[in-house]
Amino acid sequence: MHHDVIALRDFYYTTSLGRAAQKALRDQCLTCWPDMSGKDVAGFGFAVPLLRPWLPKARRVIALMPAQQGVMHWPAEAANHSVLTEETSWPLATDSIDRLVMLHGLETCDRPAALLEEAARVLRMGGEALFILPNRSGMWARLDGTPFALGRPYSSGQIATLLRDHGFQMLDNRSALFFPPRNTRRWLRWAMWLERIGQRMARLRGGGVLVVRARRAESSPGNGLAIKNRRPLRILDGVAQPAGTRPAWREGGTPNHRGRHERSAAPVCGAQLPGFQAQVR
Repeated sequence: MHHDVIALRDFYYTTSLGRAAQKALRDQCLTCWPDMSGKDVAGFGFAVPLLRPWLPKARRVIALMPAQQGVMHWPAEAANHSVLTEETSWPLATDSIDRLVMLHGLETCDRPAALLEEAARVLRMGGEALFILPNRSGMWARLDGTPFALGRPYSSGQIATLLRDHGFQMLDNRSALFFPPRNTRRWLRWAMWLERIGQRMARLRGGGVLVVRARRAESSPGNGLAIKNRRPLRILDGVAQPAGTRPAWREGGTPNHRGRHERSAAPVCGAQLPGFQAQVR
């Protein structure tokens, strides 16, 4: 299942719970990357609530929204920075992005391995990515009513293995959204206080989402389609002669016009068997 862009917009921009979640996640992004001056920044999924602080200073900010989700004009009051794209084929050049934020993208993707390899492709060498994912053991992935309840939640070990196998080196793993996903004034009044308390106990991994910072690895595994073999099988060369046997041309074959030798019309090996009569048609 995939998110709908209208439902995501309504959650983050019209509900009190969504605004509190936006504030907590944005603080985590600013802690990881405090200065984005002159950087090329991209977001995939529905990362626009987190990209806004970097619009004035970054050299370029692009919001990539998958076709299954839909796209919206962003930011509403300025020129558009969002584009509709395929999940595993982004309209970005290789080695063109310095920072990447992925929110509501990986957990609902049909091909997470191919998505990660596409993200590694567009990142420059030394570029970093921030993956915000539902925590398998957190409350936000278990209770309906938020975008983090839809899709595939991850544990710390699962996302670490997935990133390592598909072109990334994990740098940091933290949590966020320590307050319960309740859209009531009583809980939201204490939301930021609970968030600060939870950050002090981040080792418990009790937050609703995982915030994983990773760097593009020096060697990327590719998309898995190209198979390299140091000694490839050459079909046109034929099958090698077994050890201890002589080539057919030494038994009466003659070389053809390309320099290769052909067997004679009558099978020589058959003539050596008792009672066998070669038949030439």
